[in-house]
Amino acid sequence: MTTLDHLLGRAAEHATRYRSELGSKPAKPLADYHSMRDRFDAPLPLVGADPVEVLDQLVAVAEQGLMPTTGPRFFAWVMGGSHPTGVAADFLVSAWGQNAGYQSTSPSGAAIEEVAERWLLEILDLPHTSGIGFATGATVANGICLAAARTKTLMAVGWDPDADGLFGAPPIHVLIGNDAHSSVYSSLQLVGLGRRRVISLDTDEVGRMIPAALERAIANLSGPKIIIAQAGQINTGAFDPFDEIVDIGRQHDAWVHVDGAFGLWARATPSHKHLTNGIEGGDSWATDGHKWLQAPYDCGFAIVRDRDALLGAMSQWSSYLPSIAEGDRIPSNYVPELSRRARGIPVYAMLKTLGRQGMADLVERHCSLAVRFADRLAAEPGIHVVSRPIINQLIVNFGDGDPAERRLHTEAVIAQVLHDGVCYVAGAMWRDDWVMRISVTSGATTEEDIDLSADAVIDAWRKVGHRS
Repeated sequence: MTTLDHLLGRAAEHATRYRSELGSKPAKPLADYHSMRDRFDAPLPLVGADPVEVLDQLVAVAEQGLMPTTGPRFFAWVMGGSHPTGVAADFLVSAWGQNAGYQSTSPSGAAIEEVAERWLLEILDLPHTSGIGFATGATVANGICLAAARTKTLMAVGWDPDADGLFGAPPIHVLIGNDAHSSVYSSLQLVGLGRRRVISLDTDEVGRMIPAALERAIANLSGPKIIIAQAGQINTGAFDPFDEIVDIGRQHDAWVHVDGAFGLWARATPSHKHLTNGIEGGDSWATDGHKWLQAPYDCGFAIVRDRDALLGAMSQWSSYLPSIAEGDRIPSNYVPELSRRARGIPVYAMLKTLGRQGMADLVERHCSLAVRFADRLAAEPGIHVVSRPIINQLIVNFGDGDPAERRLHTEAVIAQVLHDGVCYVAGAMWRDDWVMRISVTSGATTEEDIDLSADAVIDAWRKVGHRS
């Protein structure tokens, strides 16, 4: 019979070996989806198997198709490196098997989440009376915040959307910059405000909302209004001018929400906090824990200034559910789920491990590494840094021809980099150009990793250039 310590110890051995080998292995999956599906495809077993054998076989097959997002040279998207402390704490979350929705179902889980809420508000320097829902990520966090905005703005005109829905409700005007992230539109869809009913606003050369465009658009609107601003444009890392946006919002009785999936963490560092000046005047903010905080997946935060608006949009009750004294924080009343894992525990562990200074140092280091990457690439003829890092993001393209030719070159360089396997990058459309986007977010990344990766990109460009 398999003992618990043998099984969990075996899992820990596999995990430790996998993480320790990441830096020396190709920075890409070794098998694609179709081959992995073929390897896993089998009839449902009639009888069970030994758990250790199941685990060993799972690892032997799955590792070929794992994306090394926790490695030091993964730059394709803004993903944190799942810090070992967060991973270990999350391992305990799974082992403890807590349903963190209520104090009575998990006193420790509820208490830890409440402390983590306070610490997050401190490190992000947001209004300390705000409420935080611990969600799966920024998409759901944006949705939670927008649900609170929907509740508050409609209640202000005499309509209760939580009780009566949106059928016959006064329309809500949503104003959003042209370069907002796609996940915000998904969140709008989720809460019934629609992807196509938004009022799109002009942005500048790096994707910042233009306040004059907002002023013109909102001037003649009546009824409920929500403005969605952005901290950290996904390609350029740009920040909207929050002072002006918040001021316009206040003048027109609009709720101001900020999608800060990664950029909100600029508030944790003295040298970049100025990029967020005025953001604290907003009404809600969404960010991820599995990005710059390096918490394991999945982890996001819906932060709402008006705690009652958040509770109104999320709370549910049934006679069988636990009840507590009024005024205590019920975790399940801040998110849509009743049953959920104790996401606050890895967050607590990461904040305690890093502390205020460690978090600031991490953000600073990544921003400096992004500049180092950009400088290395800019020195190579034919590589164009389309947008230098504002924080941790940079975009580049290749060649000197028209946009179509540059796209062909850029796609070829990306393909060559992925083939060579030194680092992992991805492409994106920015304005009329196809670019290589590089995001420096992993806690494991060092200067050596940046130099190795820059050399790999330059080498790939030289190979592609010679073939042209």
